[in-house]
Amino acid sequence: MTANPTQNHTPHTDALPPKKRIGVFGGSFNPIHTGHIALAQQILKEAALDEIWFVVSPLNPFKTTNNDLLADDLRLGLTRKALQDEPRLMASDYEFHLPKPSYTWNTLKHLATDYPDRQFVLIIGADNWLAFDRWAEPTYILAHHEIAVYPRKGFPIDEASLPSNVHLVNTRLYPISSTDIRQRVKKGQIIDGLVPKNIHNEVLKLYR
Repeated sequence: MTANPTQNHTPHTDALPPKKRIGVFGGSFNPIHTGHIALAQQILKEAALDEIWFVVSPLNPFKTTNNDLLADDLRLGLTRKALQDEPRLMASDYEFHLPKPSYTWNTLKHLATDYPDRQFVLIIGADNWLAFDRWAEPTYILAHHEIAVYPRKGFPIDEASLPSNVHLVNTRLYPISSTDIRQRVKKGQIIDGLVPKNIHNEVLKLYR
């Protein structure tokens, strides 16, 4: 590559390149469904993110007695397969290597330490935002991270009341739930269109 001669006359700076913006989309993904993926695709654009990491949680602090939770490695495998054709959406087992139960503030703290060249943006639903003060260390999260809040039916958000680093992203509502999918499988009902085609048969086998 030929050097630009004008570069010899510009002052030297130590400016660092902008950090990649990574959305942290945590959940049990039990199982991942088409709503998760469509939502993430919208949030990539609305929140100006470079990537979204689907952080599969091994143990949600609010679901410590969830007997319907499929084994960690199986949920991770389904998530990876479901996202294999989405280059900017990644399945992550990051929380598998942290103390349990997995708290979001601790995950974000470790991510920021392990990946200092990235800026992590927390992605949560409006229902979780309205309960955010009951999370572990909410002040820490707000002090260190941007939060992208997506709409949930029945959980109205007053945008004017949001802190400066919390943004409501304009995404569609997706009336699909993992709970409904599990119940449909157990009842022998169809789940066509609710999960990606490439994991359809595995979901039927694992959740029946």
